[in-house]
This record gives sequence, structure tokens and C-alpha cells, in this order.
Amino acid sequence: MDDTLIAAMLASTLRVSTPLILCALAGMFSERSGVVDIGLEGKMLFAAFAAGAAGAAYQSTALALGLGVLVAVALSWMHGLACVSHKGDQVVSGVAINIIAAGMTVVLGIAWFSQGGQTPPVGSDVRIQVLFPGLPEALNGIPLVGRIVGEGLLSHNAMVYLALALVPACWWVLFRTRFGLRLRAVGENPQMVDAAGVSVSRLRYAALTINGVLCGLAGAYLVLAQSANFSANMTAGRGFMALAALIFGRWHPVGAFWACLLFGFLDAAAIRLQGVQISGFGEVPVQFIQALPYVLTVVLLAGFIGKAVAPQALGRPYSKER
Repeated sequence: MDDTLIAAMLASTLRVSTPLILCALAGMFSERSGVVDIGLEGKMLFAAFAAGAAGAAYQSTALALGLGVLVAVALSWMHGLACVSHKGDQVVSGVAINIIAAGMTVVLGIAWFSQGGQTPPVGSDVRIQVLFPGLPEALNGIPLVGRIVGEGLLSHNAMVYLALALVPACWWVLFRTRFGLRLRAVGENPQMVDAAGVSVSRLRYAALTINGVLCGLAGAYLVLAQSANFSANMTAGRGFMALAALIFGRWHPVGAFWACLLFGFLDAAAIRLQGVQISGFGEVPVQFIQALPYVLTVVLLAGFIGKAVAPQALGRPYSKER
């Protein structure tokens, strides 16, 4: 296979997988604490809108990132208020967040910018730039691996590398720290954690705060690194794909990471396959190509949902009276 094609596919896979990785890690913290998070899609969407609006209005990358994270954390806390503090149904609350985000982003976009729910494009100085400019071109002359390493691995912005670095970091937090031990315990047996004198609600709110930060980064990435502006429903189901990757990865950061890479590769391959002629079949339909990642989501869930063992207390509100 041509090294140019390998490099292009590798680069596309990493770029497309980045928001999925961040969102899957966000869901991992929430669900490991026992809180179902169907609202990943809505948090990422609202964060993307906040980042796009702030970036266009104030021309500041830091402010755009900060507001995106702040909005997602606020939605996570709202989810916690409904489900942790008031013992509401976690699935209904997550669906409500998705509906609120889908509607409010369009309404606010029309009211503030009068562009049909979109935000104006952010300037090139606001967008997150390639971390190692010039290095990919310098490595292209190396035989066999130069283009793959340069274009495929070293042509990305800082958020791509942040997402990759967060995978081992989250593994270490979850499995090598006292906080991680308590977080996993509260998702398995909250009564035991409460009996040890540790606040179940505080741990779950801490997990939801981390969840909001990661969702905010995922949403901001879509506007500041992948696209030039916010558009209605631009997440296009990525939150649900991240949730599927989390389940497929058995609520483990490394497993979820590989599942996200698989989804990202399929999405990148789908883009490459558009317009390709297949002998005896003709041109591959665009609609079929666009549906491939979601078909894989259904297939993986159908094949692995029964084999993946969720945290025992997942989706069960904790009450001391029980």
C-alpha cells in the first residue's frame, strides 16, 4: 500500500477520533461512579456552540475553550442535580440535556448571529494550530516511514496529542489513585463507600465535573480545530458513538480508546470511499458511506452489550434510607 495513503488515513483517523476519545473518557468517569450519561451528545454540542460563539465574538482561543468547558460542566452539574441530589431518572435527564442542547443552540444562534443557527467562522488566529509546523515536510524525504511519521503522526494540533495523553492519565487516575479506587467503589457498591465515611454524592459530583471538562474540550475541538464555525447538530451523533465505544471498551480507558480509533478509522475510510467505483456495482452511494459508522455502532453493541459487564450500581440512585 502507498505510504501516502497510509499517512493520510492515519492522520484522518487521529483527527476524527479525538472528540470521540475525549467524550468516551468523559462518559467513563460518570458511569464508573454509577451515573448513566446519555447526555454526552448534548454537552458536546452546547460546548461547541459556546466555543464557536465566544471565538467569533471575542477572537480569543482561551476564552472559547474556557466557555466551552464551563457550559459543559454546568450541564453536568444540572444532570447531577436531577439524578444525584434529587434521585431522578438518569436516562430521562440525559435525554432532556440532548433535547435542550439541540434546540437552544439553534435558537441562540439565530438570535445572536442571524445566520440560521450557525455562528460566524472563527479567525485563523483563534483556531488551534498544528503543534509542529514544518516538521512533517522535513520528514517526508525519509524512505518508507518518513511520510507516515511526519504526516500521519506529527501533523496535528495540541488537542489531538492531549486526547492521546489523557488515555494513560485517566487509566492511572482510575486504577492507581485513592480517588480512582473510591470512584470505582461508588459505582459498584455505594453503601460500602458511605459506610466508610466517604460522601457518595461528592464523589459523583466530582466525576460529573471531570465529565463536563472532557465533554467541553471535545465540543470546543469540533469548532476550534476541526471545523471553522458552529452549525446546527454538528456533533452528528458523536456522543452516542463515544458511549458505544465506552461500552464496547468495557468501561476501561484503553478499551474505549481502541474502540474510538476503530470508529474514527471507519469514518475516515468512509470519506475516502466517496465516489469510488466498484467493479460490477458502480459508484458507492454516499448515503451508505455516511451510514457506515452508525451501522458499526449497532453491530458492536449487538455483539458485545451482553458480554460487557457494567458497574453494578450504574443507573441506580443512592439513598441512605434504603
